[in-house]
Amino acid sequence: MKIGNIDLGDKPVMLAPMEDVTDPSFRLICHEQGAAMVYTEFVSSEALVRNIASTARKLHIDDRERPVAIQIYGRDPEAMVEAAKMVEDAGPDLIDINFGCPVKKVAGKGAGAGMLRDIPKMLAITEAVVKAVSLPVTVKTRLGWDCENKIITDLGPRLQDCGIAAITVHGRTRSQMYTGEADWTLIGELKADPRIEIPVIGNGDVTTPERAADVFEKYGVDGIMIGRGAIGSTWIFHDVCQYLKEGRWTPLPDADKFALIRRQIKESIDRIDEYRGILHIRRHLAATPLFKGLPDFRQTRIRMLRAETADELGHIISEIEEKYFG
Repeated sequence: MKIGNIDLGDKPVMLAPMEDVTDPSFRLICHEQGAAMVYTEFVSSEALVRNIASTARKLHIDDRERPVAIQIYGRDPEAMVEAAKMVEDAGPDLIDINFGCPVKKVAGKGAGAGMLRDIPKMLAITEAVVKAVSLPVTVKTRLGWDCENKIITDLGPRLQDCGIAAITVHGRTRSQMYTGEADWTLIGELKADPRIEIPVIGNGDVTTPERAADVFEKYGVDGIMIGRGAIGSTWIFHDVCQYLKEGRWTPLPDADKFALIRRQIKESIDRIDEYRGILHIRRHLAATPLFKGLPDFRQTRIRMLRAETADELGHIISEIEEKYFG
């Protein structure tokens, strides 16, 4: 699969953009584990234009994580164009436009998935951004606003006509948020549409190697994105990529998984500071399948998620490894 001149190989598996998750360390680890391309946290166009420091920091890219995309969102066409030019200067491999974020503070203000209620503006923004930059521009969106308005099969060709180089579709509507099961049927229909010449990437509920192979086979997509399935489980890319290539997968040794978790903790602290770095990593510790199903784990889990220093957290992680995996 190619996006512009970026060759991602056959059946690429990519890391989806996730706010407060896809920081530089996490992206690099996922890339090392096999992610064909990684995406930054989404960047507010208006905050970027206003030079908000916390937003500008999201543009930092480590060359080791390439190919990498920076994702932007917003509702004002002029701000989106200006932000796209600023992002291009940061040197990503492509620019992605977020038309899929369902959270109220974004979609409720008309950005992200909110654009699914104003298709003319969505198309105008897309065309303007494509014309403003020389990098490939892609779009990530959803099936539609709600179950009565699943418009992606009509919308996809119109976005293609705006000049985008690929489209990613999350198999839910905005009203579903992240509930229920992702529906890949319309993603498959979009891919099968003879009008579609750009890559179609599917996203939603890919949490196992078997499911990854299944959606490639059933729906014919060019690539897939893994989002929440990678939180606390960066090694999912290792498992999925091995299964797609060999028809089998050998789980990473538990010691290697603990090493990746410890690395995330350290790099999160190094990037921010001890207190906030630990707060940031708690989402991964809470979600990791490594600790699922451990007997009599509740009190240890509470201690782990309440730890406030690197030494305290490191001691608890070592205790878990020795007690349950030693």
